[in-house]
Amino acid sequence: MPDPAPLLSVLDLRERSLSAAELSAALPRAELDVEAAAAAVRPVVEDVAARGAAAVLDASERFDGIRPEHLRVPAAAIEQALAELDPAIRTALEESIARVRAVDSAQRRPDERVEVVPGGTVTQRWVPVRRVGLYVPGGRAVLPSSVIMNVVPAQVAGVRQIVLASPPQKERGGLPDPTILAACALLGVTEVIAAGGAQAIALLAHGAEDLGDGRGLDAVDMITGPGNVYVAAAKRLVRGRVGIDAEAGPTEIAILADAEAHPAYVAADLISQAEHDPMAASVLVTDAPELVDAVEAELAEQVAQAPRADLIAEALRGEQSGVVLVRDVEQGIEVVDSYGAEHLEIHTAEAAEVAARVTNAGAVFVGPHAPVSLGDYAAGSNHVLPTGGSARFGGGLGVQTFLRGIHVVDYDEAALKSARHAATTLAAAEGLPAHGRAIDIRFER
Repeated sequence: MPDPAPLLSVLDLRERSLSAAELSAALPRAELDVEAAAAAVRPVVEDVAARGAAAVLDASERFDGIRPEHLRVPAAAIEQALAELDPAIRTALEESIARVRAVDSAQRRPDERVEVVPGGTVTQRWVPVRRVGLYVPGGRAVLPSSVIMNVVPAQVAGVRQIVLASPPQKERGGLPDPTILAACALLGVTEVIAAGGAQAIALLAHGAEDLGDGRGLDAVDMITGPGNVYVAAAKRLVRGRVGIDAEAGPTEIAILADAEAHPAYVAADLISQAEHDPMAASVLVTDAPELVDAVEAELAEQVAQAPRADLIAEALRGEQSGVVLVRDVEQGIEVVDSYGAEHLEIHTAEAAEVAARVTNAGAVFVGPHAPVSLGDYAAGSNHVLPTGGSARFGGGLGVQTFLRGIHVVDYDEAALKSARHAATTLAAAEGLPAHGRAIDIRFER
């Protein structure tokens, strides 16, 4: 009987010399057409902007198969979800909250005052966003951990108003999943909206005069949280009206490994992300062909035993997943920096040293005992991370996401005098004489 076909395709770069652009184009990557999705969801977003809650209910009935009785989740339902929560799950959620809060508490920045000249200071104030909307998906997998990852950094930043949206569940009578509601209760989030997809993003961005309970919903100033391509597209459409964290795409894992890597661990970690979605990306970068064979053998065994075996196999066989063979770890670092993975694991000798040389990744997991799934739940790090290569210019969700830097300029007359010549000279050079005049007049009158 012939051996089963490998799950992962192989890209061999050992004898190739590629430019930065050629390398980026050659690597496996999910095709995510946010522009096409934006065209599809634009009517929904515009309808919600025009008709408010009625449009959200219509969209929920169409896309979620349920027309919620309440868009605003009653306080009693949130309290009941916590009361009925499995004690083991409650303990796990509380542990995750404590760990994330411990990491986030160290990120809160104090105001920074710089005396530029005697009598002239510039202070950088860090001011939290006033009101944020947090989105938590509820599709193939229910993610109470995403409640934690969104809410905790916002709270540590000092955000005073938090509204959380999550899709209504048909089997729950139009309420979001009870585990999500219980996580909200644990964190003290009381404003929860039963809405998902593009309609939820539009509702958060535009607000509504009446959610059907006689009370309106104020628009938020920023929207954060993961979601599918339609959520990403809706965030793109409302960006500018509100701030957003990022346009999240399918989850990604890249693993940089050498011959010392444990094939069972590598295979398990590739599978852990593949089970999210058929478009999830699982990429192994290695200089050890023998590891590839061992990982394939592990994949064949472990995937067959996985509850979501068909979904996992589809993701691993997709064009977004595969093996990249490199000459050595040095070339491997070049490859993973070009890829800019959401999650990057380092399974090499001197893993910490290798990790320190990586510049493009959402989060880096060092060594055999730091799998991505640890970061998903209980490392203390945040799992809302940049995807699709956007780690080249963006970072994960954190306290800084919810803070705005405001410069406070305080100069007395002597300090202004010391800057007068430079400022008025530059104003003249730029052809903006009124700028210079606004300074000169203070010494003439």
